[in-house]
Amino acid sequence: MRQRLTSLCRSIAIGAVILGLQLNCLSSPLIKKPIRLIVPFPAGGATDIMARGIAMGLANELEQTVVVENKGGAGGAIAAEYVAHSTPDGTTLLFATMGVMSINPSLYPKLKYDPLKDFTPISLTHLTPRVLVVNSALPVKSVAELIAYALKKPGQLTYGSSGNGSSSHLSGALFENLAKVDLLHIPYKGSSLLLTDLISARVDMAFDAYAVYEEHIKSGKLRLLAITSKKRMPWLPNIPTLSESGLPNYEVANWLGVVAPSGLPSETAKGINTALIKVMGNPSLKQQLFDIGIEPTSSSPEEFTRTIQSESIKWAEIVKKANITLD
Repeated sequence: MRQRLTSLCRSIAIGAVILGLQLNCLSSPLIKKPIRLIVPFPAGGATDIMARGIAMGLANELEQTVVVENKGGAGGAIAAEYVAHSTPDGTTLLFATMGVMSINPSLYPKLKYDPLKDFTPISLTHLTPRVLVVNSALPVKSVAELIAYALKKPGQLTYGSSGNGSSSHLSGALFENLAKVDLLHIPYKGSSLLLTDLISARVDMAFDAYAVYEEHIKSGKLRLLAITSKKRMPWLPNIPTLSESGLPNYEVANWLGVVAPSGLPSETAKGINTALIKVMGNPSLKQQLFDIGIEPTSSSPEEFTRTIQSESIKWAEIVKKANITLD
């Protein structure tokens, strides 16, 4: 996966240069100093690679240096707090995730930032729907069969996640709640260790990004049962959603976007939003992201704000029902 994402990053760089030759450049840079795009996770992961693609595109569109800076830790809270207290002049941006903006407030009561008060949402950029995968040895071939099997074995079937409080953890908690089943959650430090145990049947299922499991789904080691988003994935048109599979209220589409500190001048926010729309609308970039199970997108600041608000309410309810606490 990392090799494919790195290749994608290089392709984006080339595409950004080509695209720059076709667009009208700004008469002068909107932002007068180099821009830092803060990533709330370590370098090398999918979030980091996606951020570097954005940085390259923004550098071209805004005619300004854009540097990616990784500040991992505390589920992204360290990076978010740092950006929230930065000068709102457009030189410090956060590549925000659903977890950072809409899940963390319910998991960390002592959080030192407020997603709705401390940031200026600029635009959504990526959607990464989860998939429900099971070990091929598990005797189920559909969501209905999985639920029936789980009901017969309460507390015995396991689902792994990339960590306590992660979106993959809460995706499983939502499944338990809606399907009325009792599963055992096994947290891992990232998806790679989880993948190893899932293949070897030490854990039964996972709700995670398709790109992580694609190779092993195609080889038959893992079985893909459903998509977690409301709509089917364009690159997996024959795979049903969990909503179609008997859980009509199930929807998880991990999203990412760019936010700035609260107080960002409206002209600057509008300029960055316009640049991001152009970057994410590049046909070449869109196809490259589709190929690895990531959907490029964009939005107005108002639409992004509504997404953060509605998702915060949704995940607060799920965290409360599942009695998940991290502090």
